[in-house]
Amino acid sequence: MLVKDVMSTNIAAVSPEDSVAVASRLLSRRNIGVLPVAGPGGQLKGILTDRDIVLRCVAASFDPALTKVRQIMTSNPVSLSPDDDAAAAGALMAKRQIRRLPVTEQGRIVGMVSLGDLAARPDYSTEAAEALADICLNLRR
Repeated sequence: MLVKDVMSTNIAAVSPEDSVAVASRLLSRRNIGVLPVAGPGGQLKGILTDRDIVLRCVAASFDPALTKVRQIMTSNPVSLSPDDDAAAAGALMAKRQIRRLPVTEQGRIVGMVSLGDLAARPDYSTEAAEALADICLNLRR
């Protein structure tokens, strides 16, 4: 099975020039924890998580309304191709200690894949469980 068979394609993205407050509202409205950061033409520029907002903005006493996404996002995120193997996606998540990955074609964001996406597929639930276990075990160290 390929990443394109399990990825979410109904994704929201923000611009590097959007404020963190705008991104936070989008995360809340969509009930999600991560947003790809896209430039012109949908080119992936970075990734912004709810944890980034808390640690790099709020805890640092920055004003979310005045702070740009580009100031706190993770630049050059790891990404996958829609044609990559879905099992390899779980292994990559475990190795990199991440739960969600952007999916790109020619640098353009086309989807997101998460451990939840893998876990929802009976044929990949074991890989998802192993990846989550690896992530959790490494967090304790």
